[in-house]
Amino acid sequence: MTGDGTRLHPSLPGRLAPTDIADSDAAWPVAASESVYDTPYVALRRDTIVDPSGGQHLRAVVQPRHAVGVLALDDDDRLLLVAQYRHAVGRRMVELPAGVLDVEGEDELATAARELAEEADVRAEHWEHQLVVRSSPGYTSEALTVFRATGLSPIPQHERTERHAEEADMGQWWLPFPDAVDAVLAGRISNGAAIGSILAEHARRTR
Repeated sequence: MTGDGTRLHPSLPGRLAPTDIADSDAAWPVAASESVYDTPYVALRRDTIVDPSGGQHLRAVVQPRHAVGVLALDDDDRLLLVAQYRHAVGRRMVELPAGVLDVEGEDELATAARELAEEADVRAEHWEHQLVVRSSPGYTSEALTVFRATGLSPIPQHERTERHAEEADMGQWWLPFPDAVDAVLAGRISNGAAIGSILAEHARRTR
């Protein structure tokens, strides 16, 4: 038994985790901070942080706007996927409909509904929070909240959004949900939010 009441692993380094283990708030002191790049879409700063022993370490922090994604399922259990060119990785990625919170005063659910409409010409009657994904917390503060959407219907043609740039070349696909799980496990889908959301939905169904 350790000082905090947990037990050591019987044969390997580390402790046996409590069943309710979770992320927790924590903040090391920041000795210095410098803004390197700042736009309405993404910012970059350079921080000098101080560890508990007093040591200082330089860290770059990328600060994009927070984002939302949508796990949308039709009445026949087909999952909506979009395929979009992503310049940073030079690939056409298979993803969930998603987007950033870039409308002043709009909450996450409203943004999710707007992105589903803009990227797929679809609206949903039923919404529920599914999970939050932090893509790479070693250097970015980005958090993406995924909502599960059902009761889908098409948006009338005259109400649809005109898509531009990468979104103008976006494809929409409906994949039976079990095949989506297979695509993740086979490595054919590599987008982090899509992987997390699909596997979370699969776990919910099978637990």
